[in-house]
Amino acid sequence: MAYDYDLFVIGAGSGGLASSKRAASYGAKVAIAENDLVGGTCVIRGCVPKKLMVYGSRFSHLYQDAVGYGWSEVEPSFDWHKLIDAVNTEVLRLNKLHISFLEKAGVELIEGYAKFIDPHTVEVGDRKITADKILIAVGGKAEKINIPGIEHSITSREMFHLKEQPKRMAVWGGGYIGVEFAGILNGVGTEVTQIIRRDLILRGFDQDIRSNIQEGMTKHGVDFRINTNVEKIEKVEEGLKVHLTGENAEPLIVDTFLCATGRKPNLEGLNLENAGVETVSGAIAVSGNCRTTQPNIYAVGDCIDKANLTPVAIAQGRAFADTEFGNIPRAISLENIPTAVFSEPEGSTVGLTEAEAKEKFGDSIKCYRAKFRPMFHSFTGADEKVMVKLVVESNTDRVLGVHMVGKDAGEIIQGMAIAVNMGATKADFDRTIGIHPSTSEELVTLR
Repeated sequence: MAYDYDLFVIGAGSGGLASSKRAASYGAKVAIAENDLVGGTCVIRGCVPKKLMVYGSRFSHLYQDAVGYGWSEVEPSFDWHKLIDAVNTEVLRLNKLHISFLEKAGVELIEGYAKFIDPHTVEVGDRKITADKILIAVGGKAEKINIPGIEHSITSREMFHLKEQPKRMAVWGGGYIGVEFAGILNGVGTEVTQIIRRDLILRGFDQDIRSNIQEGMTKHGVDFRINTNVEKIEKVEEGLKVHLTGENAEPLIVDTFLCATGRKPNLEGLNLENAGVETVSGAIAVSGNCRTTQPNIYAVGDCIDKANLTPVAIAQGRAFADTEFGNIPRAISLENIPTAVFSEPEGSTVGLTEAEAKEKFGDSIKCYRAKFRPMFHSFTGADEKVMVKLVVESNTDRVLGVHMVGKDAGEIIQGMAIAVNMGATKADFDRTIGIHPSTSEELVTLR
């Protein structure tokens, strides 16, 4: 049977863009459908604009830090509108750039929401399109918990379009999204309260990362309500009244309430049942090569809910295209994926946490850690600390995990990830000469 396209991709986010361009480079006839700006969550309402806001928020303490180095005191002011306008201008620039990349690659962009009619046919608007293979790369979306008054809250999506800077903001959720936005708003002068249902943020990360980031955020002025939950949100004359339950149940009055309690695959309206594509726990079920329960349909990225990170979606998309169109069969590993939390202070990790390593290897696990004031703060008077940690299996001497909290943690962990993936040992780290004076040298001098 003749099809309109060799490959049809649903969703022009990180995974969809990577797979479509790679498949087209092998000579495939490819089209991609998108009902929003091209670029997906990462470029449009996630990693990129959020990191730009992180940069903007970090200038606030530099004015005070400079005094210890001989600079005169200044009275800085912050313009929320200027930052938001600059961020959104950059997002639109990147949207146009990604459209041009598709054009250069020979990929046809079709505007609209695609939904399945059958395993080889999709409908976009009033157009019916057939394809030999179909890739689903629709990503995820923020999910709100259904409590009274939740309609008064916003999600991370709306954070980039707030017309006014909140004077008081509550953040509900202790994952990396909530943690990063709490740091951003605190950095630009908003009074931030973060509500978490446990005693520590960042569940799933190493305990030392969790405790050290939370300690640092507290020192910077974020008010944590731990072991606490939200009962309801009430609109009152002074703003939003947040009713709480648990350990810190005193109600809050805020201007903005950010619900950052989780995300889920964005599958609504796809009509997956028409294509025989099955889901498990709200995510598309796939085999190791990202093939769904329908042999000609594949899925990558957050919609399969495996490792919801932009570089993972890109790697999955390219591996799919190499395998199906480049005659280069390959799969990617989801082990030892480096991760950074662009909080204040910043955190990063690769490999096993101490708890995971001990569960797997028992008493053979040995941890090396250090906590110290970074050299930059020798003159600032700020109570800042860096934490570095290696998790080592003593029988093989292999480094199973590297964890860090402090400035540039995300940059440093990328190199550590190469070492962990290559199977580096503690002896390999010890033989490596450090860069002095630097924070990163501590990782090769731990005893």
